[in-house]
Amino acid sequence: MMQRLSVSKWSRRFSALFWDGVAALLVLGLVVFLAQASRDFMQPLVESGHDVISLDPSALPEYALRTSLRMLLAMVLSLIFTFTYATWAAKSWRAEQILIPLLDILQSVPVLGFISITVVFFLSFAPGKMLGAELASVFAIFTSQAWNMAFSFYQSLHTVPRELDEVSRSFRLSPWMRFWKLEVPFAMPALIWNMMMSMSGSWFFVVASEAISVGDTIVTLPGIGSYIALAIDQRDLGAIGWAIAVMLIVILIYDQLLFRPLVAWADRFRFEQETGGMPPPHSWVLTVLHRSQWITFTTALFARIWRWTYRKSQQPARKKAFTWKGTGTNLKPWVDWLWYGTITVVCAIISWKITFFILQEVALAEVGTAMFLGFITMVRVFVLIAVASVIWVPVGVWLGLRPGAARIAQPIAQFMAAFPANLLFPPAVYGIVVLQLDPDIWLSPLMILGTQWYILFNVIAGASTIPGELHDISANLGVRGWLWWRRIALPAVFPFYVTGAITASGGSWNASIVAEIVSWGSTTLQAHGLGAYITEATVAGDFHRVALGIAVMSAFVVVINRLFWRPLYALAERKFRLG
Repeated sequence: MMQRLSVSKWSRRFSALFWDGVAALLVLGLVVFLAQASRDFMQPLVESGHDVISLDPSALPEYALRTSLRMLLAMVLSLIFTFTYATWAAKSWRAEQILIPLLDILQSVPVLGFISITVVFFLSFAPGKMLGAELASVFAIFTSQAWNMAFSFYQSLHTVPRELDEVSRSFRLSPWMRFWKLEVPFAMPALIWNMMMSMSGSWFFVVASEAISVGDTIVTLPGIGSYIALAIDQRDLGAIGWAIAVMLIVILIYDQLLFRPLVAWADRFRFEQETGGMPPPHSWVLTVLHRSQWITFTTALFARIWRWTYRKSQQPARKKAFTWKGTGTNLKPWVDWLWYGTITVVCAIISWKITFFILQEVALAEVGTAMFLGFITMVRVFVLIAVASVIWVPVGVWLGLRPGAARIAQPIAQFMAAFPANLLFPPAVYGIVVLQLDPDIWLSPLMILGTQWYILFNVIAGASTIPGELHDISANLGVRGWLWWRRIALPAVFPFYVTGAITASGGSWNASIVAEIVSWGSTTLQAHGLGAYITEATVAGDFHRVALGIAVMSAFVVVINRLFWRPLYALAERKFRLG
């Protein structure tokens, strides 16, 4: 008996040491990754086009390292932005009136628009150093990630089940505790799926964010995006094949080390009132972290500090807020008038400045031309979103109800979402030229190539949160076929679909900059549209026409969202809210 106990004791010790060793390797590997990828940030800046890039496949691991670090930094910034911006918009109706339309505009502004405006600022931030160009690239990637995540979190905050809200009020949770104990956990499953989509979507614009060309300013950063740009310029199909292979490897590594553990961890936050049902997702990385005593000790210290913040937030305020007792004065109308007046004045000043800047070099007739080009792009966006919805909503519901199938499809969908449109330029240009097709029609699918996945990922997230009792009730009542879709599936995923469709719509406008004008070597094809207009102006360094294109695109997106998407969003929040 004593010998058996001794063996069991040594077995437990060996198991603990094994898991601690694996966890230490993961953490140290992350540290080495960050150090290796960031070692050249303070090196002198080289502004010599593609001279700093080699198409030798042996250089791709280092390029992948640099690109991965930029995306990871942009993801951290996007999370900070999401938790602050979206929360402010959801909690304050006055802020919501400005922040949500502003978010509509920001998601529609092309990456080239952000680069053309900010690249000079970031380069002057660290003159002559790679750091300035790296910051410009990270910011450009951030603009392809943050808006989708913010919309998802904002939608989740507005659809918290009423019974959970009542429980939090019954326990008198402070706003800080309510945020971290209720709202963030409820939003986490959908947010993680949108983080995956944002990470994949940033691959779509990686060429524009690493091979920066604005007028006379040409900056090429070592990375997969610059590698792809040079391969396209030199019509090197072999190099493009190597780039695709490395992208697939990086996406699989991200899936195993980051997103799959997050999906498995967030499964505990699914809104479900009964146990059992579908088996939970698993992750070997999460298993390692759970079984490591070193990680457990570290997280325990962090949890103790976090609980201290909860206790501090629950303490009553020492000073009472000033009240207007006895004055009989109702301040709310005056505050509203002041608020709206300030907004009106600020908007008038900004509009006058933009108009004056544009009309310095652009004739009024060209403004009308830009509006007409915007109408053409709008038609493309609506048609493509409708087609993508018909295809991917049923697929997303099917995957969301089958976690095993979703785990298999997840990396595939991530890779397809990450596939840059630039890599399809060779077959697109070749097919259109040989078959003498109309570029206005056959270049359009490139716009939806990367953005259709916003719909799929959001619908998967929505279907995965359908409570198990709904499945049981529908099975007991024999609800099947179209009745099941109309009464259960579509109402359950509708809020998530609207969020995905809004983001896909804005992303399609953004993607028009790479889809409406394509090049393969010396052959260039151009479709009529606002995206091609902005691309031409950016390459020429014509900031007046860049501003005109962005202003027209923003106006179209705001009007469409206000007249079409926002009413659908309000309907989803009012009629299809859980609880």
